[in-house]
Amino acid sequence: MTPHRGDARAAEEERAAEEERAVEQALALVARRPQAPYPPPDRSGEAGKRTEPGTRTEPGVHPEPGRHPEPGTRTGPGTHTEPGAPTSWAPAQGDPGPEAPEPGCRPPGPVSRNGSASADAGPADTAPVHGAGPTHDPTPAPAHGRSASPQAHRPRAAAWDGARALAERLGRTAPLAAHRLPLDRALGHVLAEAVVALTDLPSFDTSAMDGWVVAGPGPWTVREGEGLLAGRGSSEPLPDGHALRIATGARLPADATAVIRSEHAHCDEAKGLLHATRDVVPGQDIRPRGQECRSGDELLPVGTVVTPPVLGLAAAAGYDALVAVPRPRVDVFVLGDELLTAGLPREGLIRDALGPMLAPWLRSLGAEVAEPRRLGDDADALREALVTSDADLILTTGGTAAGPVDHVHPVLARIGAELLIDGVAVRPGHPMLLAQLPDGGPCLVGLPGNPLAAVSGLLTLAEPLLRGIAGRPAQDRYRAPVHEEVHAHPHDTRLIPVVHRDDSVVPLHYNGPAMLRGIAAADGLAVVPPGGVRSGTEVEILDLPWASASPWTEGCFT
Repeated sequence: MTPHRGDARAAEEERAAEEERAVEQALALVARRPQAPYPPPDRSGEAGKRTEPGTRTEPGVHPEPGRHPEPGTRTGPGTHTEPGAPTSWAPAQGDPGPEAPEPGCRPPGPVSRNGSASADAGPADTAPVHGAGPTHDPTPAPAHGRSASPQAHRPRAAAWDGARALAERLGRTAPLAAHRLPLDRALGHVLAEAVVALTDLPSFDTSAMDGWVVAGPGPWTVREGEGLLAGRGSSEPLPDGHALRIATGARLPADATAVIRSEHAHCDEAKGLLHATRDVVPGQDIRPRGQECRSGDELLPVGTVVTPPVLGLAAAAGYDALVAVPRPRVDVFVLGDELLTAGLPREGLIRDALGPMLAPWLRSLGAEVAEPRRLGDDADALREALVTSDADLILTTGGTAAGPVDHVHPVLARIGAELLIDGVAVRPGHPMLLAQLPDGGPCLVGLPGNPLAAVSGLLTLAEPLLRGIAGRPAQDRYRAPVHEEVHAHPHDTRLIPVVHRDDSVVPLHYNGPAMLRGIAAADGLAVVPPGGVRSGTEVEILDLPWASASPWTEGCFT
């Protein structure tokens, strides 16, 4: 039976309130505090200079090398230490073995390394929770070299909306230090200081057309000479009743009345007179000083993404450099011994689809991405990669479930990371996670290994987190009707590849968690609520970054 519309609205409002409370609780754990939008640029050093590996630029107290923080001190987002308590979700030394699941929590069933069984099984595999608070796994970390038991307790999944909100707001708690960039290096960055007009634009009266500049009523006596050209400086005042040749962009002489386009003028060379073939209106085809802006006007606010027109406007306003937020640096670690980098799949091995896809996708979101590193199923290699990364965000692919070679959870526990989100109530992509590395280190987004599930994790956690770090504005949320009925998970949100057709969106086939055929043809993803929707129902649409890309980009910077 369809619920009453009023009941549905009340339930939706209650769900939104729960998500907001959960987000606030999670942010309290990562030391959110009021601060300026962007740290000021270091004007004493070289523009764009990076900090040393492992250091961060966000506000906060950092322990000196070789010293441990005192109990109750805060060393950065996600590292709040309570007196007498361990500093991470890893168990204290000497803790007993795995605890029994809490009442009402269902242990997951067996899963593959890609998380396929747990990510897209039936409704019994997860208990969805409306809220995106931090989820701590009470299961002690396994000993080195051992994987977590597939039957170990796993926390409940966070709601999809709440998970996205937490990721973005977490990114905004630690903005990158702004720096001054010359115009030829500022494309795609975000303004950390407003662009204010340094002069009137235009800074003098100019001609908007090629033609004749005239003073007073006509006909006009044609003055001898080559006329007025752009960039040639000022000229003597033009007396009433006289006309002079002028080029587009040339500075007008004093006392000029109007500009007559060449095609609207007739010159009687025998008499040396100029006649207008149309009525002349004072000020026509003249760009007056300050027409576009006056000195001191704000042209572009903080948070504007630097596009080619922004560069042009800044140059016209007299700027040689812009103060901007650097692009977030991202490391991508590809996990899995079964992945091939070339050739056809063979003998149980498959091609790596995520390595070639993620780096350009992240660049289209405005990130600076290192070449993806393939670590295989090696826990020690993963640990070394995490503790030595100097990126602002780390992405891993695969290994987020509880299979025999899924090392992400154990390694995060081993290095003292704080798990903020462990599973999201969305299909595909349920076993994604969000963690904060210790000592003010970067955030880590663990993506499932299945390709479309990884895309879901990218859009759910990585994209809003990157947007927050870089200070990018959120996309305008919009809804569109679906062209046909869409089935969905009974309890979880579902992300469906769609293509826009006229005023609606058409769901695409081949949308299973391991498939990319649907998303490759899509220009957006439909956010389908639990239970599905009927044909004609409006749903939220997530645009893909290349849907409005231009040739000058690797993707859309918005």
